[in-house]
Amino acid sequence: MTEIETLDEAKRNIVDEFTFLGDWIQRYEHIIDLGRKLGDLPDEMRRNSHLVPGCQSRVWIYASRDQGELIHFRADSDAMIVRGLIALLLRLYSGRHAEEILATSLEFFNILELGSHLSGSRANGLHAMVKRIQAYAAVYRDAEVAATIDPAMLN
Repeated sequence: MTEIETLDEAKRNIVDEFTFLGDWIQRYEHIIDLGRKLGDLPDEMRRNSHLVPGCQSRVWIYASRDQGELIHFRADSDAMIVRGLIALLLRLYSGRHAEEILATSLEFFNILELGSHLSGSRANGLHAMVKRIQAYAAVYRDAEVAATIDPAMLN
């Protein structure tokens, strides 16, 4: 993802990539290739608190926020196809504002037909990963809101 690629552009580019590939064997190979290119997650970020529940394989998602209040994600898995799915998720969600992340529906993945071509457990894991990313975004959004509240007004 480039600094200027909007969320809609990222979605469109991913759809174009998958459309260009054609059959699902090529698409799986592309997903696996994305997983191979995904950087490793440092050991200090592989804590149990970063594990995503609901995934068949082990998946860690780590979130941080920069000064511009953009949320950045790092993630990894012990399964190559899941690493590829993570690469797609990071391309969509990392470097975005909380509201932008929360406004993105899971329908996007139906356009790619991932749900119908992944095993049930992988599709559930993809859903769990998106929900974890959205949960991080909600926490950061709520922290932003809390920071604007004058404690004197609460009395």
